Amino acid sequence: MKQVTKVMLVSVVINIFLAIMKVLGGFFCSSRALIADGIHSFSDLTTDFFAIIGNALSQKPADKKHPYGHGKIEYVTSILIGFLILFVGFRVIYDSSKSTASFPSVWVCAISLCAIILKLFLSSYIISQGKSLKNNILIASGKESRSDVISSFIVFLSSLLVQLSPWIPILKYSDKIASILVGLLIVRIGFFVVKENMSILLGEQETDEVYLNKLKEVILSEKGIYHIQSLILLKFGHLYKVTLTVGMDGNMKLKSAHKIVDQLEEKMKEFDSKIGYVTVHMEPIEKEMKK
Repeated sequence: MKQVTKVMLVSVVINIFLAIMKVLGGFFCSSRALIADGIHSFSDLTTDFFAIIGNALSQKPADKKHPYGHGKIEYVTSILIGFLILFVGFRVIYDSSKSTASFPSVWVCAISLCAIILKLFLSSYIISQGKSLKNNILIASGKESRSDVISSFIVFLSSLLVQLSPWIPILKYSDKIASILVGLLIVRIGFFVVKENMSILLGEQETDEVYLNKLKEVILSEKGIYHIQSLILLKFGHLYKVTLTVGMDGNMKLKSAHKIVDQLEEKMKEFDSKIGYVTVHMEPIEKEMKK
């Protein structure tokens, strides 16, 4: 089983538990904010299914119509996740604004605290795995989970404040305000998920200077490569597409130059298995320009 799928299945199981706990807890404890938080967890669950499907589709090999594979499906899936989050957020805000003030049970505090602890561990786990595997779907799902930690804290705080409403009447609106704030947090995360993945889908290149410098060292270590004129790494799902222009001896035989380029491509892929596609353009240079 792929590592990404394993991570998402862990998220699915925990989100099912949290969503049911929050919605039922909100219903029986008269907390609209906790119900909104439960809906948020259900959105987590939905995005997890999108993530699993998107990751499976992005692993499809290249074909005649898609010579660079199907990696960009990962970004399309992440954008769909973002729009789904936006829809859920606006719906929560709308429903909450139409609701009346309520007096949740003190049990809401305990349920929210439990949710905070579980989601904090889960979101940190998903984001760290996403960065480790360089998988945008996991990162998007993890960020959405992180917003759930914040929303659960808001519910926890509002459930404490509402207990003081018999003495401070205005606090009776704490639960209503909390549910609107939860909705705003959901919308904020959805916006950033759409924005970030739209940028990558349009052709975003790798900008990590440390990684790029290490790759340049690998390229220049190949005998026959005198300098790098340009280096572009475009993100294609879980893979990179490298477009490279290097300077080589203008008097070198074509067969020898071709052999050097083949060796260079192999060395780059050994350096990082995520480098899946390489295009090298050779520029002839004079001897006095050599390194």
